Amino acid sequence: MNIYMVGGAVRDALLGLAVTDRDWVVVGATPEALTAQGFVPVGKDFPVFLHPDTHEEYALARTERSTARGYRGFAVQATPDVTLEQDLARRDLTINSIAAPAGATSTKDSFEPDFEALVDPYGGQRDLQARVLRHVTDAFREDPVRILRLARFAARFADFSVAPETMALMRSMVQDGEVDALVPERVWQELARGLMESKPSRMLEVLRECGALQKLLPEVDRLWGVPQRAEYHPEIDTGRHLLLVLDMAAQLGAPLPVRFACLGHDLGKGTTPADLLPRHLGHEERSAKLLKGLCQRLRVPLECREIADVVAREHGNIHRSGDFSPPAVVRLLERCDAFRKPQRFAGILLACECDARGRLGLENQPYPQRPRLLEALSASQAVATDAVAAQAMAAGQSGADIGESIHLARVAAVGRTAAFAAPSAPQ
Repeated sequence: MNIYMVGGAVRDALLGLAVTDRDWVVVGATPEALTAQGFVPVGKDFPVFLHPDTHEEYALARTERSTARGYRGFAVQATPDVTLEQDLARRDLTINSIAAPAGATSTKDSFEPDFEALVDPYGGQRDLQARVLRHVTDAFREDPVRILRLARFAARFADFSVAPETMALMRSMVQDGEVDALVPERVWQELARGLMESKPSRMLEVLRECGALQKLLPEVDRLWGVPQRAEYHPEIDTGRHLLLVLDMAAQLGAPLPVRFACLGHDLGKGTTPADLLPRHLGHEERSAKLLKGLCQRLRVPLECREIADVVAREHGNIHRSGDFSPPAVVRLLERCDAFRKPQRFAGILLACECDARGRLGLENQPYPQRPRLLEALSASQAVATDAVAAQAMAAGQSGADIGESIHLARVAAVGRTAAFAAPSAPQ
């Protein structure tokens, strides 16, 4: 049997990037032969084994044929007569279809690739040099998840272009309804991974160009062509603003829940009635409603749902909070559930900063609302609520009256902070 390192590990090594996960393909072997050498079978849908020492994945060379629309079933052949070229042909992109032959090391029963003897039947090295994302064969059509994967790779390798013939193929797949059959879990999985890449805007751009964004995220797709408010560079529409916000989130190293909140914070602007343009009055509640439907459809994890909902409803108030008085600030903290979930509130503020700085000319501007509200939260948290409650009960208060006493104590604490030393506009 022959062993090759394949896929992203070879690609990243050739690009000079760190290789974290190494995948291997075994040609000319059977499951029994690998098991006899101590490999541990783990694959359910096709033969995959873990190396007994390194625990890296070794898969038998295989071919695949789709048996259902979407990502719902493949007929797999993994027999000893499947060639390396056949295995590479089933892969998505040429840059992921390069193999490096491997030999056993002298120190232990593991394998190391030989990059001087690459097997590259589909021009992956050429496309790496040209910075092009290109499908390997027309088998790309059989798996619409690959549209999402390609868009994700575009977000990771931002200087790569999409080959014209590959874009045409993806458009054809969308027009034929292939993406309509995708299961929600796979859509969310790829979307989440794309949001965490270095330039997530590229993912949306590619999906929009091939028509998949309108099918998978129609709420997001509707933002293009919707004007911004006059003071926010009206030549940049709301869709373009969203791209800038997502890239700002990546620049600031935001975690996934924050990036998802950035994706959904302005959805309501895509349904703004004509008589409210370009002010977008009431778009916060419309955004929250649309976001709820999107989350249910894609089965978005609870942590991402919760922070996105608050950002959608409150980002306008957080932007305006620089003029809020201490009572208004405490009410804002209460609506954001900041006292029970301070870490989530920090994420909410980060998403709002991304929104504010995701505008032309404001990329490097400070966002004073964030430290101001964090200082207010810290001061409010320092209030000894148990003591306040005890004092209120001693004065004969109960129920809502105790809560009001705690609220007033927090307001007083916020009013004593340096951030509120100057008079604020009444709210």
